[in-house]
Amino acid sequence: MNKSHLLYFLFLGLFVSSCSNTRFLPEGELLYIGAKVTVEGKETSKKEKKALKTALKDVLRPKPNSSILGLRPKLYIYNLAGTPKKEKGWRNWLRTKVGEAPVLYSQVDLEYNKSVLQNFAENSGYFNTKTAADSTRHGKKATAEYIVKPGKQYKIKEVKFPTDSSIISTAVRNTRRRSLLKKEEGYSLDAIKEERVRIDARLKEKGFFYFNPDYLKVQVDTTVADHQVDLIVKVKDEAPKLAETPYKINKIIVYPNYSIGSDSVKTNMDSIKKYNDLTIIDPENLFKPRIFDRALYFKKNDLYNRTDHNLSLNRLVNLGTFKFVKNQFRVSDTTGNYLDAYYYLTPLPKKSIRLEVLAKTNSANYTGTELNLNWSNRNTFRGAELLTISAFGGVEIQVSGQNNGFNVYRVGTEANLVWPRFVAPFELNPSSGFVPKTKATLGYEFQNRTNLYSLQTFKGSFGYLWKENERKEHLLNVTEITYASPQNVTALYQEQILANESLGKVIEKQLIFGPTYSYTYTNTLQKRKKNTFYYKGSIDLAGNVAGLVSGANVQKGDTIKLFDVPFSQFVKIENDFRHYYKFSPDAQLASRIIVGAGFAYGNSAEMPFIKQFFIGGTNSLRAFRARSIGPGSFDGASTNTTAFLPDQSGDIKFEFNTEYRAKIYGLVKGALFIDAGNIWLLNENPDKPGAKFSKKFLNEIAVGAGAGLRFDFSFLILRTDFAFPIRKPYLPDGDRWVLDQINFGSGTWRKENLIFNLAIGYPF
Repeated sequence: MNKSHLLYFLFLGLFVSSCSNTRFLPEGELLYIGAKVTVEGKETSKKEKKALKTALKDVLRPKPNSSILGLRPKLYIYNLAGTPKKEKGWRNWLRTKVGEAPVLYSQVDLEYNKSVLQNFAENSGYFNTKTAADSTRHGKKATAEYIVKPGKQYKIKEVKFPTDSSIISTAVRNTRRRSLLKKEEGYSLDAIKEERVRIDARLKEKGFFYFNPDYLKVQVDTTVADHQVDLIVKVKDEAPKLAETPYKINKIIVYPNYSIGSDSVKTNMDSIKKYNDLTIIDPENLFKPRIFDRALYFKKNDLYNRTDHNLSLNRLVNLGTFKFVKNQFRVSDTTGNYLDAYYYLTPLPKKSIRLEVLAKTNSANYTGTELNLNWSNRNTFRGAELLTISAFGGVEIQVSGQNNGFNVYRVGTEANLVWPRFVAPFELNPSSGFVPKTKATLGYEFQNRTNLYSLQTFKGSFGYLWKENERKEHLLNVTEITYASPQNVTALYQEQILANESLGKVIEKQLIFGPTYSYTYTNTLQKRKKNTFYYKGSIDLAGNVAGLVSGANVQKGDTIKLFDVPFSQFVKIENDFRHYYKFSPDAQLASRIIVGAGFAYGNSAEMPFIKQFFIGGTNSLRAFRARSIGPGSFDGASTNTTAFLPDQSGDIKFEFNTEYRAKIYGLVKGALFIDAGNIWLLNENPDKPGAKFSKKFLNEIAVGAGAGLRFDFSFLILRTDFAFPIRKPYLPDGDRWVLDQINFGSGTWRKENLIFNLAIGYPF
C-alpha cells in the first residue's frame, strides 16, 4: 500500500467517525459545533480587537462538545455506550463519566448571547457597542456567528475618594495608595468590583469587622471629557452604624471540647480557667491552657484585624488535634466598641491506627510497594503533642534500565514525637499562621539487597520545623545520627570488591552525626502565575564539633573511633532549583538544576557512601540506568564481569532537566524531555580513571532525551517514559555525541539504548 492510499483511508476513517456522531441526533436537531466572533470598527486597534475577541468568545454559552483534531471522541463514546438499562454498570459509567452528551443547536439562545456580548463590551468601557447574531447550517451541524461593533473605549480621567472627616471616610481615603483604579487605564466594571473588595480587606485590618464591599459604591461620571470618566468612591448612606465603627477585642473564650452537633454550650463554674487574656472552658481538663495562648494572636484591647483572625484559625487547624475549628465574634456587653471572640474546637479521636499500602518510586530508580502500620496518639501530654509509632515492610524492583535481579526488601520501625512549639531553653515563637514544631525521631531499618548484602540502619534525630508563610519553610535538625552495619555479604559481592576496591565502602560500618539544615521556597501553588519557582537548599555538617574537639586527622593516622567505628566528618551542600512556565492551563515547560558538593576532612578521607551523590534513573537522567553514570568519564560497566552493575557515587553533582508537559486528552498527559548531568570525585581514584573533577567537566556531561505519558488518576500519577542517550561521557573524547547512531528501526540499537521507565509521580 503506497502513501497516497494510506492517507486516503486515514481521512476516510476521520470522516466516518465524524459523521457517526450526527446520526444519533434526535429528529430535527442539529449538532452545535461552536461560535465565531468578529469584532469590527475603526475606533479600536488590532490589539484591542484581538483581546476583546478572545474575552467575548469565552463568555458565550453553551460550550460545544470537546474536540481534538476536529473529532469529538467523548461524544462518540457517549453514543457508542447507548442508553444503559441500569443506573449502575459499565455502560452507565462509560456514558456519564467518560462520554459527553451532544450539545444541540436548540440549546443556543442567539438573542441572549448577543446581549451578553454587548454587556461585556460595555462593562469593559466600550460604550455604545452594537451586536448582531446569525447562524449557519452545515448538514446536521450548525455554528453561531456574532458581529460586535464596539465604540471607542472610555478611559479613567480621575479617581476620587471620600473627602469628609468621618471615621469610615477617612479609613477608606487612606486605602487609595494601592488602588486598582488607575488614571488613563480603560474603564472596567470588573476592576471596580475588585477595588471594592480590596478596600474592604484593608478596612478589616483597621478594626471594621462588620463592613463589607456592598457598603461601597463607585459612581461613574461620563461628562468630564470626551471618552473619559471620573470614578467617585463613596460609602453608601444606608451602611449600618456597626459597619462604620472600628472594634477592639474584649473577652477571648475557648471551648476545646465542643461537640459540633450541640445547640448550646453548657458551662459550670468549676470548668472555667483563666490564663492570661483567655477564658478556657474545659470540664474534662483535656488540654494545657498554654497551647491556646500560643495559637491565638488576639490579646485583650487589640484592634480587630483580619490577619490575626486568620492566623489564629490557621494555627488552631495546624495543631493537628482538632477535627473542626469554629469561630464567632459578638458585640461585647461592655462600654465602648468591643468584640468578644469565641473559639469552638472539636477534638479528633485521641488514639487511632491506620494501615496503608503505598506505591512508590525511590531515588535509586526502584519501584515497588510498601505496607505501613501506623499507631497515633494525639495530645499525648495534654499539649497537642503527636506520638506516632509505625512498622513497615516493602519490596522494590528495578523496572527501568537493566533489571539485574538485585531487588531490595525492607522492614523496619520508627517512632516520632512532635511538639507544636519550639522545645528549647529559650523562648521562640515565630509570627506566622503555621505552628512551629519540634520533632524527635528514632528508627530502625533492615534492608536486604538480594544476592549482594544486607544493611542494618539505626537513625535518630532531634530538630525544628517552621514556616514563615505558605512559601518559605525551614528544617533544622540540631543533631541527626545514623549508624549503618552490614550483614550477609555474599561471595559474589566479595568478588566484586577484589576487582573494584571502592565497592567495599558500601559495606563498611558507618557512624554519622551532626546538624543538618534545609530551606525551601516555593510559589508553585499560585495557579494564576505564568512563572513559578521552587528552591531547596540544604547543608549537612557531620562530625565537625567532635572532629575539632578530638583533633582527628585521618591524613596523619589520627582516626578517632566511637563504639569501635570511625565517625564521619564532612560538609555537604546541595541546591535544587526548579522553574515552571505555563503556556496555558494545560501546557507548561518545567526545568530543574541540581548543584551539589561534599568535602570530607578531619576524621574521614572520603564521604560515606550513603551521603555521596548519585545520578541516573527515573527521577534523574532517564536515558541511563539508576546510579550507572560517572563519576566523570569512568565506565563502570567496563569493569563488570557479572550481571551486577555497581552503584556509582561522587562528591560533586551537576544535573539539568527540562521537559514540555501538555494535556493530550482527558486524564492522559504527554511530555518531551532532555536530561543532562554527571557526578565527579574530588580526588583521584586509581580504580576509577577519569573520575576526578576538572575544568573540562562540561566535556563529561551525559545527555539523554525522550518522551512519555502521564496518567493522572487524581489519587496518583502513573508515569511512563521512553528515553535514549544522545551523549555518552564514557566514550572516547570526540565520539561522545551519538546522535548519528540513533536508529529506532534497529532491534540491536533499541536493546542497547532505549530505556523504559515506569514510575509514580512527576520526576520534579
